[in-house]
Amino acid sequence: MTLQIDIVVVRGGRTVEAAFRANADETVALLGPNGAGKTTIVEAVAGLVPEATGHVSLDDQRIDELPPERRPIGIAFQDGVLFPHLSVLENVAFPGRARGGRPRAAREHAREVLRRIAPTVDPAAKPSTLSGGARQRVALARALAGSPRVLILDEPLSSVDVSARAELRTLLHRTLDDFDGPRLLVTHDPVEAMTLADRIVVLEDGRITQTGTPQQIRETPRTRYAADLVGLNLFQGTLVPIEGGAGELRIPGAGITVPWPDDVAPATLDGVLATLAPADIALHASRPEGSPRNVVRGEVEEVAILGDRARVRLAGAPALVAEITTGSADRMGIEPGMQVWASFKAVEIRLMVEPGPADTL
Repeated sequence: MTLQIDIVVVRGGRTVEAAFRANADETVALLGPNGAGKTTIVEAVAGLVPEATGHVSLDDQRIDELPPERRPIGIAFQDGVLFPHLSVLENVAFPGRARGGRPRAAREHAREVLRRIAPTVDPAAKPSTLSGGARQRVALARALAGSPRVLILDEPLSSVDVSARAELRTLLHRTLDDFDGPRLLVTHDPVEAMTLADRIVVLEDGRITQTGTPQQIRETPRTRYAADLVGLNLFQGTLVPIEGGAGELRIPGAGITVPWPDDVAPATLDGVLATLAPADIALHASRPEGSPRNVVRGEVEEVAILGDRARVRLAGAPALVAEITTGSADRMGIEPGMQVWASFKAVEIRLMVEPGPADTL
């Protein structure tokens, strides 16, 4: 069973388009920043966006031709979106009743699903009395109660307290693994995508910019947004061979010395991508001397402390994010507005010589 999505939504002068699939044996994460168009795609798949064109099919069945209530999709929307006037039990029973089931049978099935998904939640409670984690459990139970063939989770952890997030993530992982049909996880959180999904579809500004497994996204991000998500510096430019088995990656305002790939003949190559780990960048109060082939001066824009590490964002050519120890940051007196020197070795740069779209950065 395969869910195939190929849709275009134009409304308010903005276009959102996406074409991808989700197989029965995988969870696909639709990952992107707020405002990228993720919820628009979910609503189009659910039949809630009249402006949508294209098709949504499940195997050979065009489910986009069905009214929303007849589409075999279970959706747990962001923030739960439970009916406030109905009890927890009636909320979970609603899909079964909406599809023509007997009220008593729908309630009994709802109780069974609640015992499995939200065993500590009072079935008689109203949604307004529930915590964020409890509401999300009820929303998940309601999505499953209609016996859907496709399961969609829209930002399932966005309204959940940090203290409850780990437990709910475990529940989501088990639920996704146990579900027989295609699963679509919609999120802006890379941790959710990397830990819960088998494959990731990256959506930026209404269009798909990359697809791949979590490992592929981590190792070869194709846009600056994806690189930021996985904590890498990303450069794109023209690669030109220079002496000594090296090359220069020419990017706007700068040139970066890199090792020439062994399996690539010397030639000028356009659209080359390269990544550099923040931990491979050293920071200095004055221009360093010695072996580093790449030395850049920049202004500190931001300092973020993560445990015993400090991530330092530099404005310059190129812009960089470096990661150093908090002890080193304290000794140097690193703070926003300070001018520093950054150095990194050519061998620390990973090249992706296949051409990439020129407008991704």
